[in-house]
Amino acid sequence: MARIKDEDIQLVRERVRIDEVVEQYVTLKNAGGGARKGLCPFHDEKSPSFNVRPAQGFYHCFGCSAGGDAIKFLMEIEGLSFAESVERLADKYGVQLRYEETGAPTGPRRDPGQRQRLLLAHKAAERFYAEQLMSSSEAVPGRRLLTDRGFDQAAAEVFSMGWAPRSGEALVAHLKAKGFAEDELIVGGLARRSARGLYDAFQGRLLWPIKEISGEVIGFGARRMFDDDFMKGKYVNTSETPLYKKTQVLYGIDLARDPIRKESQAVVVEGYTDVMACHQAGVLTAVATCGTAFGEGHARVLRRLMLDHDAFHGEVIFTFDGDEAGQRAALKAFEGDQEFVGQTYAAVEERGMDPCDLRLADGDAAVRDLIGSRIPLYRFVLDNTLERYDLDRGDQRIDAVREAVRLASAVRDTSKVDEFLREIANRAGVDIDLVHSEHRKAAGQKPAPARAQRGAAEPEPPRAEPTVFASFGAPQFGDEREALKALAQYPHVARTVAADLTDDDFVHPVAREIWRHMVAQGLPEQADSGWLPAVADSLPGDDLRRVLGVAAVEPMHASEQGAVSVVPAVLARLQELSLARQIGDVKSRLQRTEPTAPEYAEVFGRLVELEQRRRSLRERALGAMAP
Repeated sequence: MARIKDEDIQLVRERVRIDEVVEQYVTLKNAGGGARKGLCPFHDEKSPSFNVRPAQGFYHCFGCSAGGDAIKFLMEIEGLSFAESVERLADKYGVQLRYEETGAPTGPRRDPGQRQRLLLAHKAAERFYAEQLMSSSEAVPGRRLLTDRGFDQAAAEVFSMGWAPRSGEALVAHLKAKGFAEDELIVGGLARRSARGLYDAFQGRLLWPIKEISGEVIGFGARRMFDDDFMKGKYVNTSETPLYKKTQVLYGIDLARDPIRKESQAVVVEGYTDVMACHQAGVLTAVATCGTAFGEGHARVLRRLMLDHDAFHGEVIFTFDGDEAGQRAALKAFEGDQEFVGQTYAAVEERGMDPCDLRLADGDAAVRDLIGSRIPLYRFVLDNTLERYDLDRGDQRIDAVREAVRLASAVRDTSKVDEFLREIANRAGVDIDLVHSEHRKAAGQKPAPARAQRGAAEPEPPRAEPTVFASFGAPQFGDEREALKALAQYPHVARTVAADLTDDDFVHPVAREIWRHMVAQGLPEQADSGWLPAVADSLPGDDLRRVLGVAAVEPMHASEQGAVSVVPAVLARLQELSLARQIGDVKSRLQRTEPTAPEYAEVFGRLVELEQRRRSLRERALGAMAP
């Protein structure tokens, strides 16, 4: 069994920029003191608690305790093995890896290369399909459809579109010739097996590669082109695979990622050609779900990119068809409105055209105008609600009001509720007092939202921590926690001062254990983003690594004064407290010693020496902190 050489792993850590890796998935904002902050990709949250320290090469979430280096981040977010994560980073940062044999593995284990093999197979399939679309005479219907929908060859290339040959065996033969196994093609959803053997998953269809946010192909969307297609759906997608999870994938997210971050806006459309039309028209924030309704998983992806939290509001614009299906989709989106802090909007073309049809009819500017004419989603849903009632009848007006006021509780901005209630009164033609009365009744009778009910009935149990780790958060260990921060974040600054530190300067066993591993690793002479991950690897347990992760990213209490002054002062304070404990012990011994006893002078001299060292440390700390 081969493993990557340790020195090459260390070289990867030294070269990698953890903020560059994380920003492939999470929008980060500067948080001061060299830290960056965003919404955690590992748990659902409304306020950012995910911290990244580029200088230390570490991340930590104060909400779910996830933490580690860039290698660990890729392992967690992509489901990679350690080796796969190292290999991906090595490829990105130009590190040539070397391997060494370690003997035969013991016990069963997951194939660490499966995901990478599946990605390679999908990349090869994407290229094969693209070549077929551009060169095959069989693909004429696909090229004609694109032209009819207003897309040229350049647009098809931007979206990496392809054509699946009708033979049903072309892709399988192509990928097997490249060395991919039949089982890999089946697991990846690229092929199916029948009694007659293996056959292509898609045949005679126009294809759109579905990509992850990082740009890697994980599946395909396919449009029927022939009446005799064995797949009856007009549009079908890759089945669920280890790569492709439709509830978490947004088509076009790889292209829209940076524009969404920049504009804090996402436009959610209903189909592949709608995404293409929006991008061609200059609406670069457009994405679409893949064969499923917009849900919580999709919302989390967008929220992380927009940094959608209380201090930074983005906007999500849904486009809907004007038919009944579009209205149902709008209502479902409105029910999930609580997933966003920012405002949600609806953009519906008055003739019922989707963005692709609108672009064909009226040009690019019309698509941009459609998005610009958005209205709050709650208002769109209100209009659709009231339209179902005959407002000329008194009983129908009351029923309409009762249904409409229930929508008000889902309005994100509570300051707009009164305005919403006035809109209901004006639209329904009733007195505002009646609307307020019905709203109060609905507020008293309405059950808590499903998500809140789950939270109340099944609160997430706190992570059980051993007492020794829980006790480290006690106030009396604050100076030791600060010292760990100084050592973790600025080891090169601490190096000279830390030479005087000993194990006895740390009282708590957690701090002492981490300090010992730092010493064993050797504090670096200059800033080294690979040092802290190496220390983390050497720690004997995840709890210790979590404590180290917190120390690596949590701001130091006096960080605004600069590391050069703060770090020596923090470590001097730690030593001073250690000396204070020793002084207490010596004083106690002195009290128990008779002045005439031979050892009295020795103990007294020790006390004087310790007091002098303590004053020196205090002066050093004050001098370091002075402006």
